[in-house]
Amino acid sequence: MPAADPTEADLMKSLGRLVRGLSTLFWGLPIALVVCVQTARTSLLGAFGLFPPVLANAALLYGLVLVGCFRPQERVWTHALDRAKLLAVVNLGLAPFLYWWKLLPGVLHYQLAVAVMALTGLFFLFTLNLALQRLAAMLPDETLRLEARLFTNLNLGLLGATFVCTALGLGILQIQTPPPWLVLAASLAVHFGLGFLLILVLLPVALTMSLIWKIKEVIFASVFGPHR
Repeated sequence: MPAADPTEADLMKSLGRLVRGLSTLFWGLPIALVVCVQTARTSLLGAFGLFPPVLANAALLYGLVLVGCFRPQERVWTHALDRAKLLAVVNLGLAPFLYWWKLLPGVLHYQLAVAVMALTGLFFLFTLNLALQRLAAMLPDETLRLEARLFTNLNLGLLGATFVCTALGLGILQIQTPPPWLVLAASLAVHFGLGFLLILVLLPVALTMSLIWKIKEVIFASVFGPHR
């Protein structure tokens, strides 16, 4: 029996790692969001200490490493992915502060670390969408490329709205003597702000998961399609 073509064998191996990496990201994104929020806001995972948020963010980094095995010679693709990896490393390093802040919420150092992690988490979604758009551009499916561009633009708009809402909230907190209407707006923001921001974050996460799923479907169709 003739030996397999080394080039084709390497391609199949990289595609296998790409699919595993995309699967890890698909499941890791919602799990990391839930685990980080639960660690910071409730005591549901308190018995496990700082391990749940650390492991959840480590899974995202691992998924990116697997995805990076696909076409590492493409510089535009690898540069986009490296930015997402860098933010994943930052989130991994900041993950323990969620647990420590829950224990000692009055420590300014912990408050700043959690705030930075929330910001880098949004930037991570931003860069991940750009990397997925670059990935879709390398796959032989024009419909996927159009959907990736649409999903990415929509996600960037939602993330931009989240940044604006967060900046406005922080700006209100810095005003020494705000007018009465601003005090009322601030109280409403405190009451509904977390839920509203979670909705703004959940939508980009859901769209990102949909894009990851579509990319996986295109890969499976290309590998196991009728032409194979």
